[in-house]
Amino acid sequence: MSAVGQRATEELATIRRFEGAGFRAWPATSVHYDRTWAVRLTASHPARRLNSINPLDPGDDHDLDERIEQAARRFEAYGRPLTFRISPLSSPAISRHLDARGWAAAGQSLVMRLPLGEKTVGEAMHQIPLKDLSRFVSAAFQVHGYDAELRPGFTEVISSIKPGAGLFILEQDDAPVATAICVHDGVLAGLFEVATAEGQRGKGFGRRMLLSALKWAHLRGAAEAWLQVEAENAAALGLYRSLGFTEVYRYHYRQPAGRA
Repeated sequence: MSAVGQRATEELATIRRFEGAGFRAWPATSVHYDRTWAVRLTASHPARRLNSINPLDPGDDHDLDERIEQAARRFEAYGRPLTFRISPLSSPAISRHLDARGWAAAGQSLVMRLPLGEKTVGEAMHQIPLKDLSRFVSAAFQVHGYDAELRPGFTEVISSIKPGAGLFILEQDDAPVATAICVHDGVLAGLFEVATAEGQRGKGFGRRMLLSALKWAHLRGAAEAWLQVEAENAAALGLYRSLGFTEVYRYHYRQPAGRA
């Protein structure tokens, strides 16, 4: 194998590693495999990452019309819009096929990584994760401003996380100002649902909480942190880059015209 081919193979292996960690850390209630497509569906929560077709092999691009139609019936049964999540593991032929049928693209996100060590988290404040799931959910909904109707599904997703999940809240004057979930999965520490309350941003609360969460995971054996962030979220990207996170790859969603 050439040096270029070896590098491409290693890059795909790295992406598969993070994709697998993402599936474990934010589990859908139903996962169906169509060859190497992971069809994830969740009746209790509408998030696209929980309700999407995830191609996992660049060479799997056969019988597209038939397979998409089969998936469409599953999505319709769940009351979810048919959605592809397109990462570098997806064959370019799938994107060309969707382009030809007028599917729209939306929701580009970056996957980022950060090596963990004393240099990164050594000075971070020790913080013990919450045991009270209800308290965390209440704080997260307050900080994010989520609709109350999403609470049961959100709670179900967090309750279904199989690796160790640390629930973190940072409070100021007895009110939550920042929240995050840190999922410790072997040598990886994944960050999810990171947010700082509107009106409290730019004061260092998010940085302080994230470093405490990563310190917790590092003390449990995690050697690398990772996260997903929307490409349009300039404030979050600035924070993560200032902490040393670097981009690994990007993904986006595709839906039939009028749905994206």
